[in-house]
Amino acid sequence: MPGLRREEVALLAGVSSDYYIRLEQGRENSPSPQVLEAVAQALKLDAEAADHLNRLCLTSSQRPHDWGETDVSQQLLQLMDGWEHTPAFVIGPALDIMAGNSLATALHSGFEQFDNLARMVFVDPAGREFYQEWERAAHSCVAELRAAYGHDPESARIAEVVAELSAQSEEFAEIWQMHEVKGKSQEGKHLKHPVVGDLHIKFAAFTVNGAPHQQLVVYQAEPASPTADAFETLRTMATEPKHAQAAVPASDLAAKQQ
Repeated sequence: MPGLRREEVALLAGVSSDYYIRLEQGRENSPSPQVLEAVAQALKLDAEAADHLNRLCLTSSQRPHDWGETDVSQQLLQLMDGWEHTPAFVIGPALDIMAGNSLATALHSGFEQFDNLARMVFVDPAGREFYQEWERAAHSCVAELRAAYGHDPESARIAEVVAELSAQSEEFAEIWQMHEVKGKSQEGKHLKHPVVGDLHIKFAAFTVNGAPHQQLVVYQAEPASPTADAFETLRTMATEPKHAQAAVPASDLAAKQQ
């Protein structure tokens, strides 16, 4: 915690300095719930960060290993393809794009690849222009990866993405070391598409039933707003021959990711 030494945190939590250091370094295998609660209070963690701390201290045998279906279901693919006026896509724990409908791919057409949200934010040249509130998007991506890591610290894919982005982006590496934790929630975004311009959207993320490692992300525009008009323009563009290959249906995008 900024402003407090380890010894001070240990004192506030009612544990020895040596014990707290072992806990911080992951060398204390079975801290009690009472100790974790005391540490969370000493560090003034919010509920999400405290939950993350508790998950990190679970042993391998205590962690859930059944993540359900690994592929996006045909039912969900068909559902997204039916949303002609709403961008929708599915992400995995490492923020990989597992599937998306044609409007989602048209919305992200300025990127080199519509494949991983964190890579698109930190590495793709289009990221800083597309995400008009770039710092907010950057911190959000890293916090979501941190939260996913807390659920599955042994995930090879999360480790791979973190290592790749840490090597390619100093900003990612710096934010990763801040240990911020946040899952996706409902909030607004200010985006800028290279063709249709500024977009002010609301979005929501939903855990997929039967596949808790998947999240369905849905972007919405206010009815009769400039953003709604822009979505309609993107939808029309996606059906034109010169754009149709880029704006593929959700089922085709899911197949490409496999």
